[in-house]
Amino acid sequence: MAVDGVGVALTDRNFETVVLESPQPVLVAFAAEGCGPWHLLAPEIAAIQEAFRGRVTVATLDVEAQPRTPERYGVGTLPAVLFLQDGRVVDQFSGVVDRADMELKLHALTRNSRSSRGVTY
Repeated sequence: MAVDGVGVALTDRNFETVVLESPQPVLVAFAAEGCGPWHLLAPEIAAIQEAFRGRVTVATLDVEAQPRTPERYGVGTLPAVLFLQDGRVVDQFSGVVDRADMELKLHALTRNSRSSRGVTY
C-alpha cells in the first residue's frame, strides 16, 4: 500500500493546517515506500482510520518525498507513528505496532479531545 494511500496525505506544506490545527486527535504515520515494515503496518492504520472516522484524523507522510517534517520531529526509525493532540506530540511508536496498542492510545485521546469537550474551531 502506498504511503500516501492511507488517510490524509501530508506534505511539509500542509502539516501545520492538517495536523497542528486539528481540533481532533491526530495519528500520523511516517514511512517510505521502500520500508518493508510499512507494508505490514499500513492495513492496521487503514483499519484504525475506519474505526475512528469522525473522531480522529489519520494521516500519512512519505519521508522521502517530504523530508523536513520528519527531521523536525526527530523521526529516525521507520515506520513511526506519532499521536498529536492540541498541536503537540503526546506519544509515539516506532516499527510495526500492534493495532490494539494504537487503539488504546486513541481511545484515551478521544476522551480528552477539544472536540469531545464541545470546543469547536
